[in-house]
Amino acid sequence: MRSSVAVVGGGWAGCAAAVELARRGATVTLFEAARTLGGRARRIEAGGRTLDNGQHIMLGAYASTLKLMRIVGIAAQDAVLSVPLQMRYPPGGMAFVAPRLPAPLHLAFALLRATGLDREDKLAMARFSTTARWMGWRLDNDCSVAELLERFDQTPRLVKLMWRPLCLAALNTPLETASAQVFLAVLRDSLGARRKASDMLLPRHDLSALFPEAAAQWLQGRGGNVRLGAKISRLEQRGAGWTLDGEAFDALVLAASPVATAALLAPLPEAAAIVAQLAGLTYEPITTCYLQYDQGVRLGQPFYALEDEPSAGRWGQFVFDRGQLDPAQAGLLAVITSASGDAAALPQPELAQAIAAQLAHAFSRADLGAPAWAKVVTEKRATYACTAGLARPGNATPLPGLVLAGDYTAGEYPATLEMAVRSGMAAAALLR
Repeated sequence: MRSSVAVVGGGWAGCAAAVELARRGATVTLFEAARTLGGRARRIEAGGRTLDNGQHIMLGAYASTLKLMRIVGIAAQDAVLSVPLQMRYPPGGMAFVAPRLPAPLHLAFALLRATGLDREDKLAMARFSTTARWMGWRLDNDCSVAELLERFDQTPRLVKLMWRPLCLAALNTPLETASAQVFLAVLRDSLGARRKASDMLLPRHDLSALFPEAAAQWLQGRGGNVRLGAKISRLEQRGAGWTLDGEAFDALVLAASPVATAALLAPLPEAAAIVAQLAGLTYEPITTCYLQYDQGVRLGQPFYALEDEPSAGRWGQFVFDRGQLDPAQAGLLAVITSASGDAAALPQPELAQAIAAQLAHAFSRADLGAPAWAKVVTEKRATYACTAGLARPGNATPLPGLVLAGDYTAGEYPATLEMAVRSGMAAAALLR
């Protein structure tokens, strides 16, 4: 293992790489340009409240993330709320909830008991799940999710209420262009997983506290260095190592965003192919609308799916009752819109009011139409567009002692927390 390693970027991938490197015996310096760790999954402050820049759901199958959380001292049973796999709409809408039974019985019972679906819909879903399992949840040739669903004769109602919202939530990419291969990997570890692995994990802590800050404290306790507000502007290869703005290290993990990584690599001729690949990525935003009500306001469940219809001003796709995750946030609802370009283009007060009106209509509750406070947060480059056939760069590079880490690197998952952590760990393993 290289004795001194710089990690540029304090998001989930960079923090994962730093922890794994330290576990392997390296002395690590972690550089983060912002003042808060977490990258595109971090804590923000707004209106005197501690919020996240976007609501996240994890899965029980996120083995790498849960492992590193344990290593740095985060107890999952306290940090997340575990709920059974489900797609539940407000009362009167579709409800698909997996009971706590061994797989695959949990799915069979969920489908049998599902409300809001016709017999034709249930048969189509059973046929899709059975065939996908038989295929090993893989395709010989990638295609769009829309094309995959058409091949499997999925009903319009099932596409609208199940597959489309799942695709948007997981890949942040519309059905028409999203990668079916990546979507199947997500379904394998949710619909196709053992019962516990398919559980949905809702963070109780803010996203910076959930792992990155604990990782930084753990790292410092083992001789590592964490520098916030430290933007790196120049890389130079020097002998067998690297210098960052003149400071020497034996090796380097670039765990910044694809845009920032491309800018750092651009002056290096050997990295031209990687820079071109990064330049070819396109991005999709995610918008979170926070609505604060009286502390006594509460939904029937921690989260619900919502039927969005942008043409009618209904932008929300999922709503989370933050008070059921953290009592200090009682009365605070977080409404998510993935692939939110059109929604984010609206004036923030207009979007917030439209989403509040959507909630009032969906839950038949007039009180939800009049929040006391609202905040709209849009992460403009929340994820890359996970399109069919997209070639993503690997962790390795042609430059000795320099590796990449990030949720955009090659792997079977889309841009999720688990993919970021896996990438960070894989990058660390390359620096032997």
